[in-house]
Amino acid sequence: MPIRQWKFARRSLPYGERTLVMGVLNITPDSFSDGGKFFSPESAVEHALEMIAEGADIIDIGGESTRPGSAFVSEEEELRRVIPVIKRLTTETSMPISVDTTKSSVARAALAAGAEIVNDISALRFDPAIADEVAKVKAGLVLMHSRGTPKTMQQLPPVDDIISEVIRGLRESIAVAEQRGVSAESIAIDPGIGFGKTAAQNVEIIAHLDQLAHEFADFPILIGTSRKSFIGKLLDDAPADQRLHGTIASIAAAVLKGVHIVRVHDVKAAVDAVTVAEAIRSAAVKEL
Repeated sequence: MPIRQWKFARRSLPYGERTLVMGVLNITPDSFSDGGKFFSPESAVEHALEMIAEGADIIDIGGESTRPGSAFVSEEEELRRVIPVIKRLTTETSMPISVDTTKSSVARAALAAGAEIVNDISALRFDPAIADEVAKVKAGLVLMHSRGTPKTMQQLPPVDDIISEVIRGLRESIAVAEQRGVSAESIAIDPGIGFGKTAAQNVEIIAHLDQLAHEFADFPILIGTSRKSFIGKLLDDAPADQRLHGTIASIAAAVLKGVHIVRVHDVKAAVDAVTVAEAIRSAAVKEL
């Protein structure tokens, strides 16, 4: 695969030849897989540094749970959770920091504190002004396809053709971002595993990631399957803390289908899986 660049103001991240690993840092009391575990700034920073030591390329910091059924937290509370951690991490590491938020005010404060990427699970549906904040400082922007809100997404009737729905929704969000001044070279896309999709549709999206890569050839594709409920359903209703092996299988499949970035909780296991899957992918390409 050709090496391309995901561009931010202060650096570019090469993608294409090597799959990037984004480590998840939830500073929330109620996230579905690790809520409350890293709620204090000290434990959050310590865990982020651990993930970096294990091989993470990006740390994604979120102060608002987006698990199914969750409600939004206030702007003040979200800022209180994430800004001190971002400030500390930017003094202790040079690793790019992403903020997982749907609020332009939080995006603005996080970027001012040293974050370089905004990861918006609504793909600008909730607050299009996020694109303005990203454009002002030439930050990176992840646009994730989702349906409804975290509170309602799993109660929505499923769409008939999920691949077409994801492509349509992401094209609309990319257009909004570019209209507001975000450079195409700064945008990454995420099909949004688990966000308003059935378990079968989540599997279908992974199986057709190569189709998404073809449709969005100019953008890095990020995917977050880590510990998601569809894996639990495939594994006889395994709880979140028993989905590691299923997560690793989904990561390997995604890499073989051409994904560029994987968003994970278990960094070391993911790095190992990515290394092996890439070796297999490279061998297959050489045989063509």
